[in-house]
Amino acid sequence: MAQIFHRSTNTISRLSIFGALFIVAGILWAMAEIQRSPYTTYAGVVRPQPVMFSHQHHVGGLGIDCRYCHTSVETSSFAGIPPTKTCINCHAQIWTNAALLEPVRESFRSGRSLVWNRVNDLPDFVYFDHSIHINKGVGCDTCHGPVDRMPLMFNYASLQMEWCLDCHHICAPGKKFSTCATSRPQKMPRSRSMASSSRTRNRWGWHW
Repeated sequence: MAQIFHRSTNTISRLSIFGALFIVAGILWAMAEIQRSPYTTYAGVVRPQPVMFSHQHHVGGLGIDCRYCHTSVETSSFAGIPPTKTCINCHAQIWTNAALLEPVRESFRSGRSLVWNRVNDLPDFVYFDHSIHINKGVGCDTCHGPVDRMPLMFNYASLQMEWCLDCHHICAPGKKFSTCATSRPQKMPRSRSMASSSRTRNRWGWHW
């Protein structure tokens, strides 16, 4: 019986199989990279807000304690968003006619709260308790980054499960967190010393 296929067909078949495997692996790798990228996690992305509030000015420049605005961070799962009255405590006396603060004054006059865009947003199926982390010595900057160097607030970390587990694997049950602090570069409990850069990028990589 005459040979139907050329002998080189065997080589082509093997190359096709291996090529398909490499293509599938490449697609899976690309999907994993996209899932971890700022395009998906919004890490480093500045969110638009009704008022351009600068943590760099208020925390880094004026030295206002985080708990002045985020009053429930030590006692509740939610850190808390300050009411407009908290802003007016100072801005009834300073920058009283600044156009930038008109939304704040209007909110105070009307009694309608400012609608802030959430920056650090976890999935609905995730339960995170701020108070337990703070009371165990986890500094705000561990998760939120160098807030006192952020002109505009952005998501510092991916906040994906693997990022959380990096810390929880180090700080196993029975190990004091103060010991774990030396094992993680971003761990600076209750410290104002932050070495990371404040430069941010938007979703497409532009720098601010």
